[in-house]
Amino acid sequence: MFSRKMPTVKFTYFPAKALGESCRLLLAYGGQEFEDYRINPDNWPNIKPTTPFGQLPVLEIDGKKYAQSLAISRYLGRKYGLNGADIEEDFLIDQSVDFINDIRAKAATVQYESDEALKEKKHEDFSKNVYPPMLKKLDEIVKQNNGHVAAEKLTWGDFVFAGMLDYLKVMMRRPQLEEEFPSFKQLLDNVYALPQLQKYLAQAPDTEL
Repeated sequence: MFSRKMPTVKFTYFPAKALGESCRLLLAYGGQEFEDYRINPDNWPNIKPTTPFGQLPVLEIDGKKYAQSLAISRYLGRKYGLNGADIEEDFLIDQSVDFINDIRAKAATVQYESDEALKEKKHEDFSKNVYPPMLKKLDEIVKQNNGHVAAEKLTWGDFVFAGMLDYLKVMMRRPQLEEEFPSFKQLLDNVYALPQLQKYLAQAPDTEL
């Protein structure tokens, strides 16, 4: 009986967590050895034309390149048994992940505003009127699912949130976000305490974003 050869995997992203960490965590969870290629941003103009859509992250499997962070995370979730038990559970996971991504997108409109005066005005407005109801709703979702984003169990959606949280904290300027919402801390613990992740976490560089 022949064992199936493990694929050669390379994951390319910037030296940050942001939109790439969930994929790294999922690869680690699945026991997949992979090249964790963190590019120097100065080299990005040279690398950009080689990517499927001119964006990162990129997951390369046996030389074939795949893109889009959520698509990669969803694929890895299915591959490693972190999807729903049926299409309805998958629907709920997708729904929560899309909502988390909505929060990220709102925060990004502030973070990447080039006009500093407008950026501060946006931050004040969003901190008062946009973030609170969205975070409250996410808190309700995680509480209802016993420390998970959907289906009351560990899914790839939990990895998306855990991998993205530091990025959200910086963009929202809320460094104590998991202290504000203990449910978020519970979700983080449910992911980062997994024994499958300990080797990766021990060697991963410490990054703010």
